[in-house]
Amino acid sequence: MHFTTWNLLFTGMVSSILLLNLVQWSIYRERIYGLYAVYMLAWLIYFSLRVDGLNAYVSTSVQSFVRATAPMLAYVVYFSFIDSLLQLRRTIPRLLWLFDRTRVVILGYFGLMAVVCFVYWDASIYNLAHILIRLIIIGLATYAIPQMSRLKGVVPRYLALGSGLLLAGAIASMLMSTGWIYTIRADPFWFAPLTYLEFGIIGELTCFTLLLGYSQRRGAIKSAIVEQVLAREREQRQREQVEAELVTEKLLQQMSAVQMKALRSQMNPHFLYNSLNAIRLFVLQNDSDNADKFLVKFARLMRLILENSRQEWVTLASELEQLQLYLELEQLRFGNKFDFSIETDPALSQETVSIPPMIIQPYIENAILHGIAYKKSRGNITVCIQPNGQGLECSVEDDGVGRRKAGELKSKTVASHQSVGLKVTEERLQLISQQTGQPSQVVILDKVDANQQPTGTKVAIHLPMLSD
Repeated sequence: MHFTTWNLLFTGMVSSILLLNLVQWSIYRERIYGLYAVYMLAWLIYFSLRVDGLNAYVSTSVQSFVRATAPMLAYVVYFSFIDSLLQLRRTIPRLLWLFDRTRVVILGYFGLMAVVCFVYWDASIYNLAHILIRLIIIGLATYAIPQMSRLKGVVPRYLALGSGLLLAGAIASMLMSTGWIYTIRADPFWFAPLTYLEFGIIGELTCFTLLLGYSQRRGAIKSAIVEQVLAREREQRQREQVEAELVTEKLLQQMSAVQMKALRSQMNPHFLYNSLNAIRLFVLQNDSDNADKFLVKFARLMRLILENSRQEWVTLASELEQLQLYLELEQLRFGNKFDFSIETDPALSQETVSIPPMIIQPYIENAILHGIAYKKSRGNITVCIQPNGQGLECSVEDDGVGRRKAGELKSKTVASHQSVGLKVTEERLQLISQQTGQPSQVVILDKVDANQQPTGTKVAIHLPMLSD
């Protein structure tokens, strides 16, 4: 087979590989496919000038320039191709340094060839520069191939093998072109120097094509693994979200149940019965003013309790109004047996700060029934509300007989009611703390004098709050 026929066959093979690579580049849009396409295109241009019929349309100067520079362009792209696959800055920084310096030399070579081919032709300079640049490339390849082969993995081995085949073909072509080893004959293609360079290029392209296929397959496997991991994470997040929704729903159900218990504890039969009896007593005594006041306050209190019981959060102003009405009613019902005061920090905006409703009232009721009711003299109840960190510190303080004495005197019925009311309030505080993530607690202190005699009780309630 004549070299002309072989060269045409070789050009067709490279064109087919180039088209296949362009299809892959259009699909994956990865830089490495673009570099590989430019690399093959440079060789394709180089060998196309040796196809009969095509070289007739190109001037001698252009042919000389392309033959001198097209392989060098291929090598420049080849440096970037290797760097993209092996990450030379991390793996072989010395080789990357040599590639950068060689690019500069090749750039100077391009300038020299442009002057020689298009400005002032000198065959001796042309041939000498051509030989020197090829020797530089061969020396660089001789150093680079062992360096790449020392790296672990399939990719470095394929690169070293392909580069070795190209190096062998280039050396054989260079030696044959000098006429030192073989007697060149024009007819058989295996006597043509470029045949062995083309063999080396075919071997290299085969290795690189297999390498890119392996890299793509490995990338696809990694993508599949990542997708599986992401799918499991999505399923886990969805499962956690469903579980969180179930927990939230259960928490809301518990909150609703406890809220109803709190409502029942505030609207307990004792309070309602005694309040209505107080109104009846005022009527029987023809005390219409007190009866009217009591009835208006009682109605307003019942309305606030019913309204607030449907809300998870109410304004501090609404809660304070409810406590004020409750204390005024109890004060009338107990015949002004105690005085009370409600103190709030001036810095608190009562209309913008919200708290859980119906938390403080059970402790005020406990102070009245267990502290003040058993005291022979007039008593005092102080409710104090002030900010504390992200929440509110609410205290209910009385100067009654104390918990120990009250425990000895209180009836079982009242005791049963109070234990239920306070227990419900504690349950609500626990649920509110879980729901908001803010701490809530109740601390009860027994006050004593210098002789350790009881002087009353102080209840400190830490409540979460919301601010607009």
